[in-house]
Amino acid sequence: MKDIKTYTEHGGNVYSDEGLLKGKNIIDFSSNINPLGVPKSFLNNIDEALESVIRYPDIEYKRLKKAIIEYHASETKLEEDNIVVGNGAAEIIDLSLSLFKNILISVPAFVEYEKTARKWGKNIEFSYLKEDMHYDYEDIIKKIDGADAVILGNPNNPNGNLIHKEKFYKILDKCERENKIVIIDEAFIEFTGNKSLSFVEDLKSYKSIFIIRALTKFFALPGIRLGYGISSNKEMIKNIKSIQNPWNVNCFAETAGVYVLKDKAYIEDTLKFMNSERKFFVESLKHIDFIKRVYNTEANYVLCSLSKIEASKLYKLCLDHSVAIRVCHNYRGLKGEFVRFAIKSRKDNLRLLEVLNIISENLRC
Repeated sequence: MKDIKTYTEHGGNVYSDEGLLKGKNIIDFSSNINPLGVPKSFLNNIDEALESVIRYPDIEYKRLKKAIIEYHASETKLEEDNIVVGNGAAEIIDLSLSLFKNILISVPAFVEYEKTARKWGKNIEFSYLKEDMHYDYEDIIKKIDGADAVILGNPNNPNGNLIHKEKFYKILDKCERENKIVIIDEAFIEFTGNKSLSFVEDLKSYKSIFIIRALTKFFALPGIRLGYGISSNKEMIKNIKSIQNPWNVNCFAETAGVYVLKDKAYIEDTLKFMNSERKFFVESLKHIDFIKRVYNTEANYVLCSLSKIEASKLYKLCLDHSVAIRVCHNYRGLKGEFVRFAIKSRKDNLRLLEVLNIISENLRC
């Protein structure tokens, strides 16, 4: 079997011209994208983007920022200089981490946090999740003393747990007093369907908070590459913009942002689907013999630990059935028995469960 790292450093890598994925029609459970697909609000206005390709985008992205301000209006009052837009959340992560010398990362976490920090030559400290995959708040508050900034997910990737707000305010208060920055990656927060679980409303009280959002996951637009950062810390926003390339968001991404953020029907349909399908999927996975533990999730993916089979072996067996899963071997703090499954359509989810049951039956033979 070929080295699986090529296929699993990130989810969604189905482009390989060689190896295990070649020539396969893959159902991709490694990529956590909304199964409802691209919002019609963007498709119906795509001609607007086509007409814009002959012009440079507005270098200030005023129209896009207005849409972001309106999207968050029920949570907090934003102004243009509270917002920085980026070529995906990846760019915002990259530029925000570049500003600090000492960074605390809660792990396991999205692998780009550590990769980016190392690229910039930063000093890195790690706070590990507890065995139940919840944040260790006491450990974070202890280790934050040696850091200029801390980054963590809400929900976290790969396990889908949320930050416990009441426990976290102690950390925020400390960071506020000591001029430290808390970078909260909320790329998956919309899947919870509960705005109070976000820290957007807390921007009014804490200049120490910098929130990262993306249209990639919830609005099923990974190819568009649109993310943004918001904070009441206008100095940090200004510092990010000062090192950012001009015209970093193309006209298709700009048009998408303008329309999908106000697409209430799409948002409501997604939440109705996800609330139902997540419960079904999580409960169904618990009945697979070789799945030792299914971790609670508030996102659109599920982390599982395995018994009787290594994750790399399960990956290969699933591919034999044209199903791709996410092996979590390159998440710091996770070993070879962890896998992650995206929550997809009922049809696709049933196919994955069928494949897992076939593998389970074969393991018993």
